[in-house]
Amino acid sequence: MQSIKKQILYVVIAISCAISAQESEIYTSELRDFQKALTLYNNNQFKAAQSLFESIKYNSEDSVVESDCSYYIANCAVRLNQNNADDLVEGFVEDYPTSTKRNSAFMDIADYYFENSKYAYARKWYDKVDELSIARSEKNNFYFNFGYSLYATGSEQQAAKYLNRVKDTEAYGSQAKYYLGYMAYEGDDYDTANQYFDEVGNDEKYKEKLSYYQADLNFKLGKFEKAIELALEQLPKSNEREASELSKIIGESYFNLNNYEDAIPYLKNYKGKVGKWNNTDYYQLGYAYYKQNDFESAISEFNKIVDGSNAVAQNAYHHLGESYINLGKKQEALNAFRNASQMDFDLKIQEDAWLNYAKISYDIGNPYQAVPEVLSEYLDTYPETSYKEEIETLLIDSYITSKNYQEALVLLKRKKSYDNKLAYQRVAFLRGVELYDESNYNDALELFNNSLKEPLDPIFTAKATFWKAEVEYNLSNFNDALIGFKQFVSMKDTPALPERENLDYNLGYTYFKLKNYESASEYFKRFIAKNTSDRLRRNDAYLRLADGYFVRSQYSEAIANYDRAIQINEIEIDYAAFQKAMSYGYLGNRKTKVVELNNFIEAYPKSGLRDDAMYELANSYVKSNELDKAMMMYNRLNSEYRSGAFASKALLRQGLVYYNSNENEKALVKFKKVAGDFPGSGEAVQAVATARLIYIDLGRVDDYANWVSSLDYVEVSDVELDNTMYSAAEKPFLDGDTDKSIRQFNKYLNQFPNGIHVLKSHFYLAQLYFKKDLLENAQPHYIYVVEASKSEFSEQALVRLCEIYLTSNNWTEAVPLLERLESEASYPQNELYAQSNLMNAYYQMQDYSKAEAYADKVLGNDKLDKKVKSDAQLVIARSAIKTGNYSKAKAAYANLEKIAIGKIAAEALYYNAYFKHKEGKFEASNVTIQKLAKDYSGYKYYSSKGLVIMAKNFYELKDAFQATYILESVVSNFPEFEDVVEEASQELDRIKAEQAKTNSSIETEDN
Repeated sequence: MQSIKKQILYVVIAISCAISAQESEIYTSELRDFQKALTLYNNNQFKAAQSLFESIKYNSEDSVVESDCSYYIANCAVRLNQNNADDLVEGFVEDYPTSTKRNSAFMDIADYYFENSKYAYARKWYDKVDELSIARSEKNNFYFNFGYSLYATGSEQQAAKYLNRVKDTEAYGSQAKYYLGYMAYEGDDYDTANQYFDEVGNDEKYKEKLSYYQADLNFKLGKFEKAIELALEQLPKSNEREASELSKIIGESYFNLNNYEDAIPYLKNYKGKVGKWNNTDYYQLGYAYYKQNDFESAISEFNKIVDGSNAVAQNAYHHLGESYINLGKKQEALNAFRNASQMDFDLKIQEDAWLNYAKISYDIGNPYQAVPEVLSEYLDTYPETSYKEEIETLLIDSYITSKNYQEALVLLKRKKSYDNKLAYQRVAFLRGVELYDESNYNDALELFNNSLKEPLDPIFTAKATFWKAEVEYNLSNFNDALIGFKQFVSMKDTPALPERENLDYNLGYTYFKLKNYESASEYFKRFIAKNTSDRLRRNDAYLRLADGYFVRSQYSEAIANYDRAIQINEIEIDYAAFQKAMSYGYLGNRKTKVVELNNFIEAYPKSGLRDDAMYELANSYVKSNELDKAMMMYNRLNSEYRSGAFASKALLRQGLVYYNSNENEKALVKFKKVAGDFPGSGEAVQAVATARLIYIDLGRVDDYANWVSSLDYVEVSDVELDNTMYSAAEKPFLDGDTDKSIRQFNKYLNQFPNGIHVLKSHFYLAQLYFKKDLLENAQPHYIYVVEASKSEFSEQALVRLCEIYLTSNNWTEAVPLLERLESEASYPQNELYAQSNLMNAYYQMQDYSKAEAYADKVLGNDKLDKKVKSDAQLVIARSAIKTGNYSKAKAAYANLEKIAIGKIAAEALYYNAYFKHKEGKFEASNVTIQKLAKDYSGYKYYSSKGLVIMAKNFYELKDAFQATYILESVVSNFPEFEDVVEEASQELDRIKAEQAKTNSSIETEDN
């Protein structure tokens, strides 16, 4: 304001001189108005002053007055914040370039803006000031004001230039040193900053402000004790924000002095920048807890470090892993060490983390990669490690314990050492057993052969020999199976093996399939004598032993063994009872046979052999000339099993009874019914032939000719040629010459499309094509048999045709045939086959209620093997998931878990973890996922889905590190499973968005 006063004085003097020179009335009036305007200006009435100055300017003819008015008009505009203020000032400078007020104008306007804290505006006008034209007394004011404006607008280097000019002055020295010190502090020049702050430290005006900076300066200079002293002194006087920053200084100082106990409360009191901590903040508090052996608290801080990718993060993750180990949390430790091992900021930490990651992988399994691969990579990365021998031992064992045999084989094929060949022998065997359990016999056979190529371990050589023989048996290569079982017997190390337990049983069955019934019986006897606890196999062994006697016509021995099977009462009791009755018949004990068959019919109402029993009983009555009873039983059979396999046979037998009793008209009725209801069947052909004899006897040949002409499957004139050509096809069929038989059957069907043997020819031709895996060729022939009247071939043709449609996933065609098979099947195994495949078909067709219904039917059978039972439980579980019936799904998966193997077992375990997560049992859910990772890591789809559940569990357990790390690993490691990656990505984004609210180190789309 001093410069403005001087200007006013100058104006007054100038006006006085003008009055002296010219004492005109006009000039006197102008002077008076100018003085009035100046008074208004000095009284801060800028609007009125500006208006009067403008009036004077436009009415004055004096250039000096005009110049002065322009100066004040511009000054008023600045103080009135008028939009054109800058333009007015620039205009004044341009219009009056010689005005003595030019420099003063710049200074005055700059000072005005400075005093009103508008430093950017002030800087602009200070920059225009001619420094050389400033009066000496005003220079320090200019230097400080301009310097501070430069500082306030971010030009610290230029600011220092002007502030340094006044740092030793009395008026501005303290302020200049304070700001110079602060700029040095901000520029990390702590020594300079400390020097300036010390010089103004005793000034009461700055003393309080400097306490924080001096504490921080000492901290940054490594003078931690001094930093603590200064910060503690200032802490009680501070506001909330300052207290937070001072607590951080104290906490970090104690931290750097290794005084972790004292550091903790101060580190905790830090509120973060704008309310957020960063990864380093979490690391320091976590490490302080870690050094105090408070591992729970250490984990709670370390696991908040998300998106960390620097030396601090690597160190934190390593200590996080060690904290988990100290608390026995190996799965969590695995992830922490894995993360630390993937960073190379500190190579020593990286190697140690790698070692821990490898060991824990061996111990609990690894959901990301095969355990042998982890151990191999460690050895490849650190070939000179002092742990080499230990890790190599774990590597060999891991091929077995990981149970991820498929991937282990891939790794082992590249290894040529003795130990690896030994491991390969074992793993190839174990993978073969897995494939065997999945009924994949051809691939299992290859694996057992590969295992036997490395016969290093005699135990596994013996086991592979046994299981190879098992596979050969299931592939119907019974001679090869017999050789394998015999080799196993001769091996020295086999007595203690569990495979030994049922060896006699297996040999018995193999000989039985080879029709060497005498040898089969010997082995079944041995098995029965040795094994007293396995009721199911003993039951079966007695049945096969009895069958062997039956085939060799030793019926008394057969009856005795069928009786023993019936007493055990585990399986096929109806079969044993039926065979026992038949044996009495072959012994000539017809009465006992009749009694047994009558008992059977009443005792086994649901047996697939009940219609057989009725048919045999009726035949027995015929043989004993009890014709009325026979006819009644035939009628009962046809009534209860109208579409059964014996319907045509029973009608034919009735016709023959009438024929033999000379009741020709009744016989013709039966024969014509057979011929009409079962066209083309063997019974129909025989019925026509017998009817022909009756018509000849009755002398009604014309009637016969008319009747026969209505049957399109009988060509009387070609009967002999028909039989001859059929025999030409049947002989190579019986001899096993498949290709020749196919040619001959096709030739027969081409020449006799409605021939006597057409049904049988279609069936045999279909079987031959099916055997050669020519399913499309077989299909039309099976269709012919299935669409023809019920015959002895109908059921088997139905089964085969269903197989063909199921192989090509043709559910639409398969379902009606399966439903027919279910209702018509004579054999329980075919009924079960129909139900189990209807269950699967309806599931594939998304008719989940029917799928579940059939699964329940299947499970109602108490003689199921594990595979079928597993499939049924799986359909129930999956259907329930699809329909949202989670309680039913949970129960089904729980049942499935007890019996399933391989991929299905992995699925069941996944859902075990899934349901535990939904119930809030997060830790228990993670334990299940660890089991999934350890035992079924080869099934990557469910491993990856399990990891997503594990991540969700950890987030619920307040472990953000584990959650985000696992999800990031899923996204990067399992790109082939798009649905899993999508779910993981969405969950990861959600968690990061939540964590970013408190952790400034986390990057999200919003920051």
